Amino acid sequence: MTCHSFRIQRRWATRFIGTVGCLFVLSGSIFVSTGIAFAKSKGSKKGKLPTATPTVSPGEQSLTNIPLPVGHEAKGLVLPDFDADGHLRGKFEAGTARRIDDGHVRFEHLKIMTYTPESHPDLTIDMSTSVLDLKTRILSSQERTTIKRADFHIEGDSVQFDPNTHTGRLIGNVKMVITDKSHLMGNTTE
Repeated sequence: MTCHSFRIQRRWATRFIGTVGCLFVLSGSIFVSTGIAFAKSKGSKKGKLPTATPTVSPGEQSLTNIPLPVGHEAKGLVLPDFDADGHLRGKFEAGTARRIDDGHVRFEHLKIMTYTPESHPDLTIDMSTSVLDLKTRILSSQERTTIKRADFHIEGDSVQFDPNTHTGRLIGNVKMVITDKSHLMGNTTE
């Protein structure tokens, strides 16, 4: 019987120590965070918290101001891409996105849907792994990429794609299937 009561006391003591330890850590972190938040600077900028300054207007969403800190990863990220007039130019849907550095974002399982100036769907691009250069806005992939439109389907081993102009360059083992040549040739009636 004494062995059983010792186990109960031991469990109670372990829980008590764990609870007190967690409370101590939480109160310490709250104290530190509130102390930093309410710190006043007296004539210097030492206690001032840094603030984020947007490079574009807050309402404007483009591929150059992706809200992802360096080194962080986001899953299920959807990024609309608007032109200067506010028209939807494209939509990026990534399985995962990771900010590599200030100028590059890596995407996994990326699907891009581009739109015409009349807001009609144009191209669908599927990439396994790709990197977006935020300065040039060129999206590059060294893996097999598929581009589809209503009138063709094209694949290549690597790609460089410019979302601004909807132009790209496929390299290596390129295969194209034209499904509706009337769109490519135009309606020629004689």
